[in-house]
Amino acid sequence: MMSYHVNEKGYYGNFGGAYIPEMLYPNIKELNEVYLEMIADPKFKEEYMGLLKDYVGRPSPLYLAERLSEKYGTTIYLKREDLNHTGAHKINNTVGQILLAERLGKKRIIAETGAGQHGVATATVCALKGLECIVYMGEVDIERQAPNVARMKMMGATVIPALSGSRTLKDATNEALRDWINNPADTHYIIGSVVGPHPYPDMVARFQSIISEETKWQLKEKTGKSNPDYVLACVGGGSNAMGMFYHFLDDDDVKLIAVEAAGKGVETGESAATTLLGKEGVLHGSRSIVMQTEDGQVVEPYSISAGLDYPGIGPQHAHLYASKRAEYVSITDDEAMQAGLQLAKLEGIIPAIESAHAFAYLDKMKFEGNETVVVCLSGRGDKDLDTYMKYFGL
Repeated sequence: MMSYHVNEKGYYGNFGGAYIPEMLYPNIKELNEVYLEMIADPKFKEEYMGLLKDYVGRPSPLYLAERLSEKYGTTIYLKREDLNHTGAHKINNTVGQILLAERLGKKRIIAETGAGQHGVATATVCALKGLECIVYMGEVDIERQAPNVARMKMMGATVIPALSGSRTLKDATNEALRDWINNPADTHYIIGSVVGPHPYPDMVARFQSIISEETKWQLKEKTGKSNPDYVLACVGGGSNAMGMFYHFLDDDDVKLIAVEAAGKGVETGESAATTLLGKEGVLHGSRSIVMQTEDGQVVEPYSISAGLDYPGIGPQHAHLYASKRAEYVSITDDEAMQAGLQLAKLEGIIPAIESAHAFAYLDKMKFEGNETVVVCLSGRGDKDLDTYMKYFGL
């Protein structure tokens, strides 16, 4: 039977590994040696689950969207990650990683962020634990996600603009890695997605797997079955999708659909549809599928959503794509924006534009009427109101 999880060498099939500068080997080696042991420790588990319950507000509800279900003629549930403290799934991972950093004796935390949600979630847990927090964010994203920048600063984080390249998420990640190379001893890098060198993709997936763990028992309570027919989630680097897929990976009867950002269209040169446009390559420390030129230069991605304009996907996603365990599809800016507006009007929920990509794919699916569909509502749309207002002339 094919394994969809990481092997002892840090690979998922052909993808993964740790392609890192020598300066970072001690840090990665240290993490690799202790993370599984620490996560399994009963005291760690107790503190982690306690914070998820009392601080984050988990379990997040599994909500039957009746009007949306009626529109598509099937049963649609929303996994409400937008209701977590800080407004997205990102906090599940930062709570876990701050506890690891504490146990490793690290006093300084760095992070990269695109949409700002991971930056906010990192600033939040650093404030909670009294640790120094530096967040790298592309200059373009700082402009389009101003409320999140203000939130980070209110919680005491230093936000440093990335001024190179397209000045978005890829460039913020480059800057954060550079910082870590220069400050390896006292610094822990909280990566925000299932990307980066091993053990990060596995570690982040484990912290996010709480999403599918809860979904299984919540669905059983509501329907008598713990498995839906379809699970949908948006994918940039892919942490909400990996969390949503995790406990269904070995359940072949569950169809997994990962929705990437087609931007202005996959043929326009302004897109972030990695699986369609990319090929195997190394990015930010792991082998995955990467959007690149013939000579291996990374292509600048584009999406209206700041959290999806990443030129790669996590190595576990690359493996799920290559093995055809999950279906990878893409949705344009326009389709996502319309889906966001539709969810607001039908259910009174304004989704993050990232999440709206997953909802837009419902339009392309054919339902017989007896299916159960779970969509990961990975974040709330407050941070995107400015984009929504400009797009719809509100």
